Amino acid sequence: MSQPKNSRRKFIKRSSLAFVAGSVLPHFSAKSYGQIIGANEKINVSVMGVNSRGKALAQNFASQDNCDVRHICDVDSRAISKCLTAVSERQSTKAEGLGDFRKSLESKDIDVLVIAAPDHWHAPASLLALKAGKHVYVEKPCSHNPHEGELLVEAAKKYNKVVQMGNQRRSWPNVVEGIEALKNGAIGRVYYGEGWYTNNRPSIGTGKKIAVPDWLDWELWQGPAPRKDFKDNIVHYNWHWLWHWGTGEALNNGTHMIDLLRWGMEVDFPTKVSSNGGRYRYDDDWETPDTQIINLDFGADKTMTWTGRSCNGKDVAGSSVGVIFYGEKGSLLIPSGNSYTQFDLDGKVVKDVQNTQKIDARNKSNPAEQLDALHIQNMFSAIKDGDALNSDVDSGHKSTLLVQLGNIAQRVGHSLEIDSSNGHIIRNPEAQKLWSRTYEQGWEMKL
Repeated sequence: MSQPKNSRRKFIKRSSLAFVAGSVLPHFSAKSYGQIIGANEKINVSVMGVNSRGKALAQNFASQDNCDVRHICDVDSRAISKCLTAVSERQSTKAEGLGDFRKSLESKDIDVLVIAAPDHWHAPASLLALKAGKHVYVEKPCSHNPHEGELLVEAAKKYNKVVQMGNQRRSWPNVVEGIEALKNGAIGRVYYGEGWYTNNRPSIGTGKKIAVPDWLDWELWQGPAPRKDFKDNIVHYNWHWLWHWGTGEALNNGTHMIDLLRWGMEVDFPTKVSSNGGRYRYDDDWETPDTQIINLDFGADKTMTWTGRSCNGKDVAGSSVGVIFYGEKGSLLIPSGNSYTQFDLDGKVVKDVQNTQKIDARNKSNPAEQLDALHIQNMFSAIKDGDALNSDVDSGHKSTLLVQLGNIAQRVGHSLEIDSSNGHIIRNPEAQKLWSRTYEQGWEMKL
């Protein structure tokens, strides 16, 4: 039997509160946890791109007592309808559906734009929101290419607004504890980090040019990207694997793991980047690698790798996604969930910090709702009280850039030398051409 909407909404909020109340760590004050439920002042949110991940985010924002989701924006009319229904189960305020998110930015009632549209929209939509005086919650990656990421960092400063990237693990309590253990010397000097993501994705086939469906605004879906014909295997999700709009598995999922590695190893920009791999599993329209190994060197004493296997789901260290840090005194594993395990040099468990909440890292839309509420509330605290963001746009850009550099190395077919002061490619005109992109006329990003 299904629950009445109000009962379901209360259950979700009680469950979220119970979870975080049982997970308090020194890094998160009791006051911060108290703000998750029951704050009086509401933040009004608009969500852009609600077919999959955006729908889950809209539901999560709607579940927060100090927030109202006012606008649901999508170029797919079917997605709007489904998301409006889902949000109505989480909040009493009735949301409005809009086909063009720019209309939402015109509203003085909106405080935050949440962006979960395709990757080519992330930075342009963020910039438009900042210019309109809105705060921004943008899903990873924060940009389609490095130039956009740099512009977004500048824009956040210029317009003096909060920009949080969706690296939610930055707000997961046990993950934070594990990273702090690293920084406090739990395994000695950390010199190598390894991350991975595995899945068993099917072929996307060979697309056929067809008429644009009546439920889709294909013109606005493309937005800042130069125009292409509509094909039947692009919308939804498969755009991830086409360079024109997407950024491959490296930025789709690798961003999370590279961010953990960069955070734990306390590094910013590399000195050398290489990538090996390709589209091996199927012969279809998929352009980005389905098998990829990105290597990043940070001077002479630290290195990290990320391995992506989109079409072979064999776990690594018992997890479909995760990172391992290697140091002078041992290693530390952070798998898919809110947990970590510390080992000595012989592989013996020294410390095991687990969380009972089940997380499905392969869930495309909503792998960890209650944990992600902590990331949302961190942003709200930054807006209302000036608290520090757990994943501000500067940090988000740096982590995004590392995997973007990996993709650029992959596309040009050789390693890249990098200026460690700013992350820029040096002495390589061919690779430098991929630092930015061409935009549809009238859609160029300008501060």
